Amino acid sequence: MKTYKYNLNSALNIEDLDYVFLKKENDKCTITIDIDYQAAYGLGERFNCINQKGQTVQSHVYEKFCNQGEISYCPIPFFFTNTGLGVYVDSWVINEFDFADTIKIAISKDSSDKFPEIYFFVGKPKEIISEYVSLTGKPFITPKWSFGPWISANRWNTEELVEEQLELLEKYKFPANVMVLEAWSDEATFYRWNENDEWKNPKEMIDKLHDKGIKLLLWQCPVIKKMEEGRFHKVNEEDWEYVKQNDLCIKNADGSPYTIKEGRWFSGSMIPDFTNEETIKWWFQKRQHLLDIGVDGFKTDGGEFVYDDDIKAHNGMTGIELKNAYASSYVQAYHDFIGKDRVLFSRAGYKGQQNFPMQWAGDQQSTWDELRHIILAGISSGMSGVPYWGFDIAGFAGELPSVELYERSTQLAVFTPVMQWHSEPVGGQFSEILPGVKGTNDRSPWNMALCYQDEDLIDRLRYHYNLRMNLLPYIYDQAKKSSETGIPMMKHLVLEYPNDELVYNIEDSFMLGDILVAPIIFEGKTDREVYLPDGMWTNLWTGETLTGNKKYLIKSGKERIPVFLRSGGGIALNLGEDKKLGSYVGNGTEEYNNLCFYLAGNEGEYCFSDDLGNKILITWKDGINKAEVLSGNIQFDIINNI
Repeated sequence: MKTYKYNLNSALNIEDLDYVFLKKENDKCTITIDIDYQAAYGLGERFNCINQKGQTVQSHVYEKFCNQGEISYCPIPFFFTNTGLGVYVDSWVINEFDFADTIKIAISKDSSDKFPEIYFFVGKPKEIISEYVSLTGKPFITPKWSFGPWISANRWNTEELVEEQLELLEKYKFPANVMVLEAWSDEATFYRWNENDEWKNPKEMIDKLHDKGIKLLLWQCPVIKKMEEGRFHKVNEEDWEYVKQNDLCIKNADGSPYTIKEGRWFSGSMIPDFTNEETIKWWFQKRQHLLDIGVDGFKTDGGEFVYDDDIKAHNGMTGIELKNAYASSYVQAYHDFIGKDRVLFSRAGYKGQQNFPMQWAGDQQSTWDELRHIILAGISSGMSGVPYWGFDIAGFAGELPSVELYERSTQLAVFTPVMQWHSEPVGGQFSEILPGVKGTNDRSPWNMALCYQDEDLIDRLRYHYNLRMNLLPYIYDQAKKSSETGIPMMKHLVLEYPNDELVYNIEDSFMLGDILVAPIIFEGKTDREVYLPDGMWTNLWTGETLTGNKKYLIKSGKERIPVFLRSGGGIALNLGEDKKLGSYVGNGTEEYNNLCFYLAGNEGEYCFSDDLGNKILITWKDGINKAEVLSGNIQFDIINNI
């Protein structure tokens, strides 16, 4: 692995790489890479494709409601090719990457009239990602509970509705580790609870959630809100004047407060300047009381609010940088505020976003097309150094998803870093754009079963939520490994098989550690073609072993998606009394019901560690297993079938 760094202000050529050419003209610098390549990966969260060859990509943080296409909430100016070349442009400025027969990168100067530094990496795909992450910051590991099931909605705006969800979770025996409340605040300041007695005692409510093993995240957005026509809010008015008088917001060139332009989300609102320490101090003094009563993190929505080049921040950045840098300054400020034991769930970001986990895919409709886009977004995020990512199961807006779409999306979510359902209510902010049906947009499992009169749906879905809790030891182990290496949890197959040309354009399968996941993403299908790379592969559901380097038509039925364990790999599981997948183990993350290891192949090695101080090395060969407890004092079993 080799890394080459160039300052584009002084560099005359790229002397270390004879296939890379540099040309500077006025305020533009063009890098031309003349290589025979088949695939280019990275560039942040991408909804259109994973292999960007044939595409022209702008590194521009931008918000689009549903069907994002070529637009990205979280672009990242980093990519690598199948030839073993990686490139990172260390710039906040919007740059353009053209992946034609030759690769061209058009790089602009920043507001100080300077070009950025650029890095070239030469190595294997895993090495390149690890090196990029080492430069920009290794992923910050979040608590184990953040990898359990999440529930979320925009309609839970009273304590009674929260209580109702707790009762339904218990009634249907569904595990959940995280609840996200969006409509908790006064909708004027976003730091005060609703003011009409909707919340009797927030601290007692949070304590109750914690007693049941559920953590609480609250929704946030970085605005000093312009109130709706005819609506007055005293505290909002006071905040507005204080921010203006004390220069705590992003400014126009003439020194007046910048406001979000008409036609965009929160139009007319000011945005806080998180490059100003005084802004940070004031902003989070208003929110400290939330941490004091036990809030466990924030859903940091928005941040794609800069549209003009001539605005400026306290640190000297202008809109030229802030179009990308603003979102990063926002989520970094919240990350620093909440500390290591809490979690963010952010939509927008840019380079180094892995430092401020976790990442959310934003707004999608409940359609099959959107499900296909989501898989692209998750894998491409990982290929860009962002390992902890999740989406709204079956979308959150528009008509209710079909039962089939909802189940297929749930089956996928089990194997992604964050498993969450979320919904927007009728009467919510998007109901006029995408009206729901059947009186509610509630995407909860129980409402789906009720609306479609499918009594068995609850049982089918419960299996997958239990499965998530069964897999939690393994998922958290993979999360820890990602934090140490920078290698994503959702891995494109090229990371494991860089010399196999057949994996370069596979965009509908991924690996989670040694598990290969092949979601079913087309309506009406109960089977799909799966390419298994080199080695032997064990079907997780049937135990059947298949030989790799081959495509198979895998029949998985309606209730499963194809999932395989690579020979030589192992899975750590927390299982119930019967020690079977899908067995109920509750919400617990601080102990195991039955810690079990399922091993694949005649020979292999698996090293497991957790957050409880346990570390176990298991090796096996020809039916003989050897387990060495390197630390901790934990009882466990090695099982032959699940």
